[in-house]
Amino acid sequence: MDYDVQHMSAMKILIVKLSAIGDVVQTLPALEALKKIYPDSEITWVVEEASSGILEGHPLINQLLISQRKKWFRSLKNPLTATQGFNHIIRFVRELRRMRYDIAIDFQGLFKSGIIIGLARAGRKIGFDRSRELSFLFLNEKLHPYNVEKHALDRYLDIARYLGAKNPSPGCTLPIDQEREAIKRRLEGIRDRGRMLIVVNPVARWTTKLWPERNFAELADRLIREKNAKIIFTGGGEDRAVNDRILSMMGEKAENWAGETTLKELAALASLSDLFVTTDTGPMHLAAASGARVVALFGPTAPWRTGPYGSSHIVVRTGIDCSPCYQRQCDINMQCMSGISVEEVMRKIFA
Repeated sequence: MDYDVQHMSAMKILIVKLSAIGDVVQTLPALEALKKIYPDSEITWVVEEASSGILEGHPLINQLLISQRKKWFRSLKNPLTATQGFNHIIRFVRELRRMRYDIAIDFQGLFKSGIIIGLARAGRKIGFDRSRELSFLFLNEKLHPYNVEKHALDRYLDIARYLGAKNPSPGCTLPIDQEREAIKRRLEGIRDRGRMLIVVNPVARWTTKLWPERNFAELADRLIREKNAKIIFTGGGEDRAVNDRILSMMGEKAENWAGETTLKELAALASLSDLFVTTDTGPMHLAAASGARVVALFGPTAPWRTGPYGSSHIVVRTGIDCSPCYQRQCDINMQCMSGISVEEVMRKIFA
């Protein structure tokens, strides 16, 4: 579809991509492509609180609307806080509807994003037809249903292409300059000059995506002993106990930074590392977007759909017949992950 780009450049655009961290990060190239099509546009992004940190202060986003959906619903369930929760929802809806948008784009394709698109005052409401949870019913301009085997980042860029982007770049710029300087200062006291810095992010939301903790301990020990690496384990605050268990299994010393970095600081740390070893989780995409070389362990999910984007990264998987199954529970002891050996990971990294 062709448009008069010059005429349409000074427009107001609403992006709805609520979660999760990896999905938000993979939408950033589409944001940059939209800004190139409409350089004078004002862009508002609606995002959930847990994923908002990476977008705060982004130079291409004029306004960030943060949905606290989970908190609101918890409040509504409690008679003592129901009125407060309802008032928060009303304020959010009023802020959403305060502006009239030329274009509203549903990058999420779920009922929760469809509701926001439906409530928004926008002339064009764009997204994929036949998306999940009937979210397409809230659109007035529908792209053909997407190919589920296509990488998510490319699917998001397809919307930018539909709006006129020519050969959009899959890369993006993260606003992490200040965080990089802060992380550099923190690393000065713990990283000897000349040593490899390897960041390990061992936790994922799905149980089936987890690699055995003892394997992470053995891998870290080998990287220290054989490659003279400095190892930093990362994660959220809730992951600190997991990392402590891994460190307790190790013979060598490593750092546990779980809960000690913001999303931007984690991206900065990844950008300064020599390797970022991870399960299939949001920080994997954050690291890839930061320019890190990612080593990703895949089992129940498909790297061609949701893996780290780009040819410089390393994906390790068993490729057994039932993988990918996209299941959060497993009846065969998660062999797609437990079957990945430490030796195979070492071989793939240093091939």
